[in-house]
Amino acid sequence: MSDYQGFTAEERAAMKEHAKEQKKAARRASREEKAAEAVRDVLAKIAEMREPDRALAERVHAIVTENAPVLAPKLWYGMPSYALDGKVVCFFQSADKFKARYATFGFNDAAKLDDGPMWATSFALTEVTPEVERRIADLVKRAVS
Repeated sequence: MSDYQGFTAEERAAMKEHAKEQKKAARRASREEKAAEAVRDVLAKIAEMREPDRALAERVHAIVTENAPVLAPKLWYGMPSYALDGKVVCFFQSADKFKARYATFGFNDAAKLDDGPMWATSFALTEVTPEVERRIADLVKRAVS
């Protein structure tokens, strides 16, 4: 017998956010307007986060946009994410979003991080030190190379 209870309240909320994001994006007029609005949405979502997630997300946003300007910021299931040709390459998930112990910086399969038969696709994030900044910068550059 399975213990499966269905989606958690947090998972259902994320799916609802994603549906709203899709509807909002469909209503935007020009490509430039869509891009500008998407950046505002991401920055607003980051501003809503509680500390320390907000500080982490702000640093991740700055590192990603500086080191992989080809990636377009957008919301994805209510999380700041960065897409190439409409496909999410990487994202930041606050610890608070799913009541986790730590924030996560992750990559989807559009990221070109393949390294043999197994490689990491997400990283626990508790602090953005200079070493962590360099590592994130390297990963996002590789992801879009």
